[in-house]
Amino acid sequence: MSKLPARIRLADAAFALFDERGYEQTTVDDIAERAGLGRTTFFRNYRSKEDVIFPDHDRLLALIRDRLATSSHSTALVAVSDAVRLVLLHYVDEGDLARRRYALTSKVAALRDREIASVGRYQRLFREFIADWMGGPTESASLRAELMAAAVVAAHNHVLRRWLRGESSDPVAEVDEAMREVLALFRAPGSSPEPGAGTTVVAFRTGQDLDALLPSLRRLVEDGAEH
Repeated sequence: MSKLPARIRLADAAFALFDERGYEQTTVDDIAERAGLGRTTFFRNYRSKEDVIFPDHDRLLALIRDRLATSSHSTALVAVSDAVRLVLLHYVDEGDLARRRYALTSKVAALRDREIASVGRYQRLFREFIADWMGGPTESASLRAELMAAAVVAAHNHVLRRWLRGESSDPVAEVDEAMREVLALFRAPGSSPEPGAGTTVVAFRTGQDLDALLPSLRRLVEDGAEH
């Protein structure tokens, strides 16, 4: 254990204590002591015990932003799919740590609320990128960008939850398929569906149709918030 980086030692100690004593009953001092480290080392690695639980969202958001920035107008949707896959792979690479986090956030309301707020940051980043891709700051384009971003995040969360619960043996293949289904609902601004292409394109008739769908998509995203 002593050969492991301090950050990992602290995380292992924290989750062990959360399992033994409960989240609320565990202090920063408890975590540092269990890891065989001091308070100073703890705060050099984490700002609070809550930060031990969650992944580095700032780093993940930066990775997404970098991937989206490399795209052109014609490859924008490919970049969105790649960015979603990057986030999923981060959780898969975490392995048991991601599953322990999922179990904990499912039980502690305050942590669940924080994770929902984090999900909102991802959705906002996708929404801004998609709105720019659609062009024209019209009310219709803005609403379509909101819907598409919500669908992208909901698809990722659905696949991630399946993997966290042990229901998916190939989450990467599942998220790629989920993204194909999501992106088939949208098309590039000004384009029209190709005859016989086999792609389903949903044409929303009015702004009222979009308004009616948005609350449902938001609930789906929030219900799946552990990502």
